[in-house]
Order: sequence, then structure tokens, then C-alpha cells
Amino acid sequence: MAHVYDGIDAKLRAWIEEQPLFFVSTAPLAADGLVNLSPKGTRGTFRVVDEHTFAYLDLTGSGVETIAHLRENGRICVMFCAFDGGPKIVRLHGTGRVTFASDPDFDAVIAPFGEAAASRRSQSRAVITVDVARVADACGYAVPRMELVEERGILDAWAETRGPEKIATYHSTRNAESLDGLPGLDPPRVIAAGATSRRPGPA
Repeated sequence: MAHVYDGIDAKLRAWIEEQPLFFVSTAPLAADGLVNLSPKGTRGTFRVVDEHTFAYLDLTGSGVETIAHLRENGRICVMFCAFDGGPKIVRLHGTGRVTFASDPDFDAVIAPFGEAAASRRSQSRAVITVDVARVADACGYAVPRMELVEERGILDAWAETRGPEKIATYHSTRNAESLDGLPGLDPPRVIAAGATSRRPGPA
């Protein structure tokens, strides 16, 4: 039986922060816009701030849908599901905001992530912070039990071989706008984050 919580309590927080994978869903306001659903892994990149707030590191990717949608309307839902132990699904609905890597307060916002902040600073385009409006669980009876083998090290290796300037170029050419043409990473933010002097036009 599904249960709606008043907020993210201590027990739920502990369970959430132990999960190796979560899913993020956002959508543009346009009726014909593309809904986005993204899987997010890497332990330590998600943290519960308090009973009504959570945040996660937005690592470099080939798309920028979540950031673009949040900039337009803020709506977001994050889902966790248990792949071992008892069956369980948890959804966190809320309103998200983006702190970009070039924003003056980015270091303060990313610092609470501790080791993840230190090791993935160059990969992080932003920190997504969400004010939670609804917390609910569900049975998850149809979710299969699976075993985690390991986290992939591909993104870490990719970032290490490129360095800040090439990552900034990647952001400017691949993350300038969403699939529907909504703004993603702004040119000044890309320049500040990567310390580059020029930025190509949107891809």
C-alpha cells in the first residue's frame, strides 16, 4: 500500500542515500515537447539536505534536458527503486533550481558532497537542488531483484583525459540547448567554468 510522507524522515533518508541508482524526470511546458527521463548513478552524488530538500551533482552528459526544463518551469520528479532487499519505490516530486559550475556560490553548494565533490568537480556542470513538495512510496512488486556488479569508470576516465578546456568546448557544442531548443548552458557560464575565451555557436 502506497504511503505519503510529511517529508524525508531519517529512515527514508538512510535508504535513499544507499541506493546506487535513481531516475530523474522532467518536461517542457509545450504540449508537444519531449518528456525526459534520465538514469543517474555514482554513489555520493545524491544527498538529502533536510526533510524537504535534496540535491545532486549534474555530471557532464551528451544532453542537457534536465537543466533546460528546470530553467523553464522547475518541475521535477526523482524516483528510487530497490533492486535488493524488500520491494520498494520512492518518488520525490518538487521544484528544482540549477547552480551552475561558474556561479559564484557553486563551491559552497558542492562542498557538502565531500569526496564526490573533490573527485568529480571537473565533471560537474551544475548542482541540482530540489524543494520537495511530495514524498511517497509504492510497493515495487514488479521491480526485479538485481545485483550491483560495479560502477562504471568511463566518465571519470573521459574527464581525466580531456581537462577543463576540452570539457568546456564539449559543453558549448553539446549542452547549449535541449532537444526542443530550450536554453541549456549559457555561453558566459561555459566560458567561466572552462576558462576559455571563445565559444562556438550551438550545435
